[in-house]
Amino acid sequence: MLLGDLIARFDDEGVAMEALIALDDLALARRASDAAGEEALDVGAFMAVAVRRYLNQAPPDEWATLMSAMDRSGDPASVLIRRALVFVLNREECEVHDNAERA
Repeated sequence: MLLGDLIARFDDEGVAMEALIALDDLALARRASDAAGEEALDVGAFMAVAVRRYLNQAPPDEWATLMSAMDRSGDPASVLIRRALVFVLNREECEVHDNAERA
């Protein structure tokens, strides 16, 4: 299945959860689930948003790293989803921390 097709199917919560479970990272799954709840989204919608944010906001050096990792992987879609989630979740945590320091 093409990556675009997979992301388009994230509106099916079962597909989204399968993709998240396939990452085999319970801590990341929990962080994604918590962040989805904070944004009033289901996990699939959050994952689709995370991938779009990553594709729109990742710096150029991240693209080189992503392409290399996807090229070496037997499951490039999982590589992209993992990197997108980590990128977005880490940025959100930094923004929360920065806002707390300003308050």
